[in-house]
Amino acid sequence: MDRSRSDVLIMGGGVIGLACALYLLRAGASVRVLEQGLPGNGSSHGNCGTITPSHAGPLTMPGMIGTALRSLLRRDAPLYVNPRPDRARARWLLDFARHCTWRDYQYAGEARGAILNRSRVLLGELIACEGLACEFEEVGELYVYRNARAMQDDRPHVELLRRLGMDVRVLVGDDVLTLEPALREGVVGGLLHPGDARLRPDRYVAELARRVRELGGAIETGARVDEFVLEGERISHVRTTGGVFSGDHVVMALGAWSPLVGKLLDIRLPMQPGKGYSLTWDQPPERVPTHSLVLREAAVCVTPWVSGFRLGSTMEFSGFAEGLNPVRLDALRRGAAAYLHEPEGRGEMVPWWGWRPMSVDELPIIGPSARWSNLTYATAHGMLGISMSAATGELVANLLAGPAPALDPTPYSPARFGL
Repeated sequence: MDRSRSDVLIMGGGVIGLACALYLLRAGASVRVLEQGLPGNGSSHGNCGTITPSHAGPLTMPGMIGTALRSLLRRDAPLYVNPRPDRARARWLLDFARHCTWRDYQYAGEARGAILNRSRVLLGELIACEGLACEFEEVGELYVYRNARAMQDDRPHVELLRRLGMDVRVLVGDDVLTLEPALREGVVGGLLHPGDARLRPDRYVAELARRVRELGGAIETGARVDEFVLEGERISHVRTTGGVFSGDHVVMALGAWSPLVGKLLDIRLPMQPGKGYSLTWDQPPERVPTHSLVLREAAVCVTPWVSGFRLGSTMEFSGFAEGLNPVRLDALRRGAAAYLHEPEGRGEMVPWWGWRPMSVDELPIIGPSARWSNLTYATAHGMLGISMSAATGELVANLLAGPAPALDPTPYSPARFGL
């Protein structure tokens, strides 16, 4: 018996790879996960942990390129594009700009809404059925505005969600403060998304890894993908720093690293790493918000848990530049201070950064490769990996092991990019 072989070999031990592994194991497949570090150490670890069907609206909307260009000289801007010359990033930005139309905004919004809604239902079921201890709370999310113009500019967001049948409630200033006393005076309005939820993302990923192992799945840590052994149009083996492995099917769930590994297979994925930051305290403030918050003008997300408190967000396109940028961390703190009575938690504070896998059309890439017969993609989830994880896992399991998918896979197909 070849112990290095599995029915499905999954490259990537983040939230998407582990969700795929769990659903495939439940479908009866043998699974091995290859992770270059430890499970969930990438963008799965330090994100805001919100489960947000409300985030159906993509970044690809008219005016976004102008916003990006204006940010070139502002290193603390919520959306920042590093002006350093980078051919791959410039090509990606040009393709992204072509998608910034109302037609593409509506199409991507509907497709994102479908997978987000499906995942929202599945996540609650998965957490309950598998006993995942991850501080899951169905509390909703509140968008907060201190500027009437900014709230007016979000009308397309409200219209899209309502067209998709999602509950979004428009609130005026006093109503927002009554609902959320942790906010300071000066709020002009808010949007309440009752269907949203939250969890502690590091614990969710750890729990997924636990269940994968308990169900017989293997997780190889310290296994960075270095080379592929190919037979015709098929991936025969994957060589890693932790050994050589094979699978009848190979799933690419590498997040922001997908384009780098894709080059080894002569694949050019239309993706860029979008760097995000967060600050996490091990205790919430005394005057803690009830809801997860999006402070719209500052573009800061606030997630309170029983076990801690996190400020996060920002989008920085700087290629694969590593490390913390104190300017952007300070912007998180300043943004929160403008809205909250107690903008920071208590106890030890831990700064974090991670790369989000951003596609040019703001849709994930999920489905079979046209180039390699046994390769399936599960990547490019942008800022919504946690939110889309369960539906992605189910969809990949359906495509590889059946039954027919409950979710139409067409909008996420790699075929749209000729992949």
